[in-house]
Amino acid sequence: MIKLVSASKASLERGFLFMAKQNEPLVKHIYTADPSARVFNGKIYIYTSHDLEHSGEDNDNGDQYQMEDYHVLTLDDIDAPCADNGEILNMRDVPWVSRQMWAPDCVEKDGKYYLYFPARDKDGVFRIGVAISDSPAGPFKPEPDFIKGSHSIDPGLFIDDDGSCYIYFGGLWGGQLEKWQTGEFVANPAPIPEDADALGPKMARLSPDMKSFAADIKEIKIIDENGNPIKAGDEDRRYFEDPWMHKYNGKYYLSYSTGTTHYIVYATGDSPEGPFIYQGRILEPVIGWTTHHSIVEHKGKWYLFYHDSSLSGGISHRRCVKFRELKYDADGRIITMKPYEE
Repeated sequence: MIKLVSASKASLERGFLFMAKQNEPLVKHIYTADPSARVFNGKIYIYTSHDLEHSGEDNDNGDQYQMEDYHVLTLDDIDAPCADNGEILNMRDVPWVSRQMWAPDCVEKDGKYYLYFPARDKDGVFRIGVAISDSPAGPFKPEPDFIKGSHSIDPGLFIDDDGSCYIYFGGLWGGQLEKWQTGEFVANPAPIPEDADALGPKMARLSPDMKSFAADIKEIKIIDENGNPIKAGDEDRRYFEDPWMHKYNGKYYLSYSTGTTHYIVYATGDSPEGPFIYQGRILEPVIGWTTHHSIVEHKGKWYLFYHDSSLSGGISHRRCVKFRELKYDADGRIITMKPYEE
């Protein structure tokens, strides 16, 4: 169990403090999802979407995910109390948003913190916006419009050793990725044949001001060990949503969710632009439909942050954020984890 610990009045006014424990919800007073874990100034910050209780329709379009704001959880250390620092951005403060603020991410550059987030615009099309703060704990002030040319969901940021910043994004079904195959939004595209190449996540390099794309959007290619593209019907390996990039021992690791089969898997490459060779599973299925993750290093150890629906008893749109230590073998392969085993 997670134990509520004593805290100052000021801390409790902003949120709650719980003792962090592997494989247990980091907080239990609200439903949190889509964790993007970052380390700033030696401290772990976990940017989450915020699931709301409702009785709306549950469907493949994702209408059940009616999130309206973001929270940031903080850990001074991996076994320290976890604090909810409260709301850092709400859809009412973003002029272009109509609904559904889904999975966010945050990076730092030159002392400023940039929160990237997807949401539906006034036409119901998913776009990606950015909000800025002087503090990693927020609050964040949004730019008045979404990033020009952006679409779909799940922005994941990666800053390479040379300082270049890349944004990865895209999700099938409710995330609308298949609606952008022509470069323009098509409301009702033809189904993708199972023997066709699977759609990959999109990526772009960000401009120095972090508010726009510095180059054209590219599609990331994910291939098998023989160099053949993963096919759309290969639901155990094909990309669905939730792209995350990290670097380990000089290799680029692209991890993502397979959606329908509920795995977190990964592929590796020699460039942040790919191609990436499929390697295997990171996490077996969790309770609940969605599975969403991030990977971060802290004090020489690596951690997987993810969510499931255990706190709500399996309700797909009432999720909770958890973490596990992530380990590599001698060849740099990530050791597969079962979410409910130590």
